[in-house]
Amino acid sequence: MSIYILVVEDDLKLNQIVCAFLNNNGYNTKGCKNPREAYDLMYNSLYDLIISDIMMPGIDGFEFAETVRDLNKTIPILFMTALDDFASKQKGFRMGIDDYMVKPINMDELVLRVNALLRRANIAAEKKLTIGGLILDADAMSATLNDEEIPVTVREFNILYKMLSYPKKTFSRQQLMDEFWDIDSETTLRAVDVYITKLRDKFSDCADFKIVTVHGLGYKAVLQ
Repeated sequence: MSIYILVVEDDLKLNQIVCAFLNNNGYNTKGCKNPREAYDLMYNSLYDLIISDIMMPGIDGFEFAETVRDLNKTIPILFMTALDDFASKQKGFRMGIDDYMVKPINMDELVLRVNALLRRANIAAEKKLTIGGLILDADAMSATLNDEEIPVTVREFNILYKMLSYPKKTFSRQQLMDEFWDIDSETTLRAVDVYITKLRDKFSDCADFKIVTVHGLGYKAVLQ
């Protein structure tokens, strides 16, 4: 399946470099030099991801991102900018962007981030996560390993789905508790450890991932 990426960047040389590099990595990339051109392109074609500068004449990246997000709630937006201050990053994320890279851009890192954004967008769209022989179906709340269903509770499913959606990301016990337990719950953080142990036991036959303890911090899922 072809993936279409729109690059909005007024530095023509950088625009060409980014487009060429992404094209060489298997994407279909179209470049334009400002948001007005981007709106025309988006009107006539469907894109899977947008990479945009911030500092552009006329409509800047912030306004562009806000407009795009009003029209499309799910398309990943990555800012590629010289602005390295926290206020700009904060404003960007408030406008609804998904990632932020500071120039000069490492092209290999750009590809990694694009891959990650597209993977997450695909997970959100399909509500289904496939890791090797494991399939997690969020609509059915089911876990299937090599065509055999593994019984899981809703909370077990949600914890595993979250961790596998962001492999290598460390989640603290408190983060998991805040997301998957009621606020007024009197359960202690030890409950998270209990659930992690249950998940490790239930999926011990799955060689495609493991849940790793990050001492003093929490847990992360690592793909094998």
